[in-house]
Amino acid sequence: MNVKNLPIEPQLIKQQLIILAQQLGFEGVSIGQPNLDIASERLKTWLEKGYQGEMQYLERHLPLRASPAQLHPGTIRVISLYHPYLTAPLQDIQGELNNATQGYISYYARGRDYHKTLRHKLQTLAQTLTKWCGPFNYRVFTDSAPVMEVEIAQQAGLGWRGKNTLLLNREAGSWFFLGEIFTDLPLEIDQKTTEHCGRCDACIEICPTRAIVAPYVLDARRCISYLTIEHSGSIPEELRAYFGNRIYGCDDCQIICPWNRFAKLTDEKHFASRFNGNLDLADFILFDEQEFEQRFEGSAIRRIGIIRWLRNVAVALGNGIGREKEITALKKQLHHPSTIVREHVNWALKRLSE
Repeated sequence: MNVKNLPIEPQLIKQQLIILAQQLGFEGVSIGQPNLDIASERLKTWLEKGYQGEMQYLERHLPLRASPAQLHPGTIRVISLYHPYLTAPLQDIQGELNNATQGYISYYARGRDYHKTLRHKLQTLAQTLTKWCGPFNYRVFTDSAPVMEVEIAQQAGLGWRGKNTLLLNREAGSWFFLGEIFTDLPLEIDQKTTEHCGRCDACIEICPTRAIVAPYVLDARRCISYLTIEHSGSIPEELRAYFGNRIYGCDDCQIICPWNRFAKLTDEKHFASRFNGNLDLADFILFDEQEFEQRFEGSAIRRIGIIRWLRNVAVALGNGIGREKEITALKKQLHHPSTIVREHVNWALKRLSE
């Protein structure tokens, strides 16, 4: 779109964009014209070291990741937005990690699959803006395509990359989802913000498996989030004891981050937890495939499938206190058809008998 053809001044469009975004629950909006050449080279180096583990999809479409205009022709600006998802105070979350009979599920995954909710909000935002200012070219993204969203958000001034590799914001910490709108609207670009991690290494020190191997460098092969979600095989035995009761994802580096004392709770109903405090590991290990599919319909958890779910729960039970209830439940899965499930169940029972 040519500036001369715009019926409304870009500055007014940007103001309206921010108003509409906030009405939809987005707390932050920034505009960028990202140059991803350096970030793309860093990604290549990271991939060459094998830190991606089984996530081969990160190796595909590298040229698209480096060029928003190739991913969506006509793009001259990227609108970066964040939407909070935290639904409980931090002190409550920290307490959950000390409950040996209850599983810990990362807070982003406790409600409805955020991809669907956020995509709908972004689409609504773009369509509403179109009605206000006239047609323009756009495409929305939310962790669903080869988009370097943290780097794009950082260059747009939405925050800075923390040492745990997440985007940090002074007003919101990191408990939020990112979304993008690639567009041809010639909006004013926001200034890049400065970094504010300083000498703090809290996220590096707290990581249970030491997956943050250097500031801003994550070895996914050691990361609990990767191992419980993306990894399809056996969890490395030398790491299992560090999982504690974490069965889907890990929030430790966010819980400890000083900037997250500013994190805001969300009132988005779709992000509300569907568990209501009931995360009993002894119940979870007894799920069959049908129960798993029904329980997690519409949830991000469903994508890992029943085998990874039972594998993860078995590890958490092995790290527990070994009451009769948990041991009995584990024994009921000793003859599960999956060799992976049987392996982790046997490990758990052996560990509890030591």
